[in-house]
Amino acid sequence: MSDKPNTDATAAALRTAVEDILTSITQDREREIISRRFGLRDRKETLEQIGDMLGITRERVRQLEKAILVRLRLKIADGELPSVSIAEKIITSHLVEMGRAGRIQDLATHILKRQTELTERSHVAFIAELSPNITTVNENDNYYQSVAMSSLGDEKSVKKQIENIVKTIKKHGQPLTAEDLHKKLDYEHASHIAALASSSKKLAQLKGNWGLMKWPTVNPKNIRDKIFVILEDKGKPMHFSEISKSIRESDFRRKNVTTQAIHNELIKDKRFILIGRGIYALDSWGYSRGTVADIITEILKQSKEPLHRDEIVRRVLKSRQVKETTILLNLQSKPQFKRAAKAMYVLDETA
Repeated sequence: MSDKPNTDATAAALRTAVEDILTSITQDREREIISRRFGLRDRKETLEQIGDMLGITRERVRQLEKAILVRLRLKIADGELPSVSIAEKIITSHLVEMGRAGRIQDLATHILKRQTELTERSHVAFIAELSPNITTVNENDNYYQSVAMSSLGDEKSVKKQIENIVKTIKKHGQPLTAEDLHKKLDYEHASHIAALASSSKKLAQLKGNWGLMKWPTVNPKNIRDKIFVILEDKGKPMHFSEISKSIRESDFRRKNVTTQAIHNELIKDKRFILIGRGIYALDSWGYSRGTVADIITEILKQSKEPLHRDEIVRRVLKSRQVKETTILLNLQSKPQFKRAAKAMYVLDETA
């Protein structure tokens, strides 16, 4: 059975609560201030924009907004707006399920079980603003517009908890899962940490790993970074066509890239090594660069005695995914490889 009827009913409950709040504001000017400041019918407007429209100062708009919100909270507390109490219960129950904190955008999506419109998100944020059980975190350069259960403290306290997560990740120097962070931080539950982390503009998450926004391992911005993440996640060499397919099927933004573009970036970036026909590995995995002949040369240089053909093949295959016949052909046809005895080879320095 579809969740759509329940979702529609929830959306209607939120709309009803907002309309009841606006109807309870008797003065047109005050209603206009609240509607515009919180974007209840259109985009949010600044104090200055509203002041210019009403012919008053931005400071006067701020004072009026504050006074109106105080009166609305008293009305809700006195039970004069029962629809708002219903909407608040809906919001808090979903917020608890999310880990007791999160971005308004994520909360609205969680409540309505679909991608939401701007006004729908504004309705959720406005009701949360009026709730005594919810702490709001205003958006700025460091934080998304977010909310948290008031049990986590006021806005300053919530921000401090978020910054502790950022500092822990930064100090560790590489991405951590919420479970790993939970072991390092004295927070109640891993889901609580993930919920708080989602509110920070300094952090990004990919496949359950949290890291700094500037780290390509959690926030890959270009094709090369996406290739790196795919290979690192796979943990073994991949053909460029397989890498391309994995990117298209990933959760990355802007993932519609051609296979040829992927191949071009693999060739240009030193983090990737060609180890077979179209097969690439990460440089950090210890594979050697160069042709099969280059690899054989290096193996024989490092050996203090002649090596059997089978041993050479075994060592080359550690660095290259090639056919055994390709290795044997190089041994037999390249002048720098000299046969010292039956099936035994050394490097001919004079060649």
